[in-house]
Amino acid sequence: MSQQTTVSAEQLRAQFGDMSLVAAMNHGREKRAYTHTFGCQQNEADTETIRGMLAEMGYQMTDSPEHADFILFNTCAVREHAEDRAFGNIGALSHLKKQRPDVIIALCGCMAQQEKNVEKIKKSYPQVSLLFGTHALWRFPSLLRRVLTGEKRVFDIGGADDIAEGLPVLRGEGPKAWLSIMYGCNNFCTYCIVPYVRGRERSRRPEEIEAELRELTREGYKDITLLGQNVNSYGKDLGLEIDFSDLLRRLNDVPGDFLLRFMTSHPKDASRKLIDTMAACSKVAKQLHLPVQSGSDAVLSRMNRRYTAGEYRELIRYAREEIPEIVLSSDIIVGFPGETEADFEETLRLTQEIEYDLLFTFLYSKRSGTPAASYEDPATSAEKQARFERLLRAQDEIVARRQAAYQGKTLRLLVDGESKNPDYPFTARTEGNLLVCVRGEDIVVGSFIEAEIEKTSLRCLYAQKR
Repeated sequence: MSQQTTVSAEQLRAQFGDMSLVAAMNHGREKRAYTHTFGCQQNEADTETIRGMLAEMGYQMTDSPEHADFILFNTCAVREHAEDRAFGNIGALSHLKKQRPDVIIALCGCMAQQEKNVEKIKKSYPQVSLLFGTHALWRFPSLLRRVLTGEKRVFDIGGADDIAEGLPVLRGEGPKAWLSIMYGCNNFCTYCIVPYVRGRERSRRPEEIEAELRELTREGYKDITLLGQNVNSYGKDLGLEIDFSDLLRRLNDVPGDFLLRFMTSHPKDASRKLIDTMAACSKVAKQLHLPVQSGSDAVLSRMNRRYTAGEYRELIRYAREEIPEIVLSSDIIVGFPGETEADFEETLRLTQEIEYDLLFTFLYSKRSGTPAASYEDPATSAEKQARFERLLRAQDEIVARRQAAYQGKTLRLLVDGESKNPDYPFTARTEGNLLVCVRGEDIVVGSFIEAEIEKTSLRCLYAQKR
């Protein structure tokens, strides 16, 4: 079992006290806050918690950093491009800080949890007044109060692997919501920085998760995604007789008309029990995101993924057998250090055999502090790019074929927004999370509708409400 603990009621009261103090300091003066999130869905969920705390402290949200009194970037360290974008955005605010010295610029998230980035911010980005890592998120109100009461710069990346329950959340508009069920990761894939910046796995108690789900359904959310770096590890640290499949069944029994999704699943922990549970539970979407990363056993071994391509194929075979309508997606890394042309061919062959409905493809991004950063890498950038483009072309052919198969079918959709297409003015999602643009009479965002697919493209289905 892990040593994670829940933040105490006394500690939480102190944070709510700091929220009240900041709100009092802002009394009578309109204060605006701007937030921007890089990276994964867990970062988006964290930002919603930060926005909830900001609202409690009297801040109004704004879409413009130029009009904000408080600016926050929630950062990602998984790929170099995300770090570069974050540094670029922070650098661009130097002029704003000179024009408005009172504006507070803050940085948080995975990138902010790394010492090398903390030192870089200290030395090269004086406009940043507040920096806190993933472990200090729940202490944000006290950190902000310190800045507001005179401390020039506050940096905090310390803290234990705690879980803080009961913090306010300010979610976005629409029928979708994130619901974190666990935090951290124990897998230590050799390319991944996540365990080093988010800590070890720690699961929320099932009653807390169920209570939050009930609240979300009361508030009208209908497309709810359960979040964790590896949801299939849920419960291992709790000392209870419950695993992720058991949790899904418990949440499926919550009254209401809604869909449950989850991400991300690790293939080494995904099981037939999970597939059976998905098949049996009417509110669990028939959608599975199962990152394979490579089709080569040699590469999977160097990645420390702890499954083989054959084991992965067998699980997918069982899923398609038990849930014929299942929508499958995956992640693949091209150009992992040491990947040969033969290794890539195995990945390409697996992709063509499985025929994913959606595939997220990435060129390997070297992350300092991970084992793979020191691996020999004889392949050239041009060779990696050529493989990457071959995979994209193959996947486009698969998607075109699978999308076209929906032509003429009637599907149940959840309308989730407005589109920029005047002929199909609404966006919606299938149970499998495929994007649909919809037209018809009396369409309301947040409602389930039946619609017939009129035409298809690589990225979208087009439908007429029935």
